[in-house]
Amino acid sequence: MLLPARTAVLNQMYGRKKYNVQEVMVQLKSQYGEEKQFNQRLFSEHLMALEANGLVELDSYNLDENDELLMYYIITEEGRKTVDKYVDKAYR
Repeated sequence: MLLPARTAVLNQMYGRKKYNVQEVMVQLKSQYGEEKQFNQRLFSEHLMALEANGLVELDSYNLDENDELLMYYIITEEGRKTVDKYVDKAYR
């Protein structure tokens, strides 16, 4: 059984300092890569929704070698508490 994608994104961020959307997707590809919803636009929306709810925050941003914007997010203390409360340790 898989976690809902947005919860999986938050769970993935739990143990690392910061992530951008591409890094999150690389980490989750083995589990979610075959799903139709596994695309950069939707995973960017997941991160922005998590930010809007105070579970992650924008840490930094820059341009990659193709002049694409990379936004790096970090999990907040509230995000950690949410993972601790709602995600079974078997998924961490």
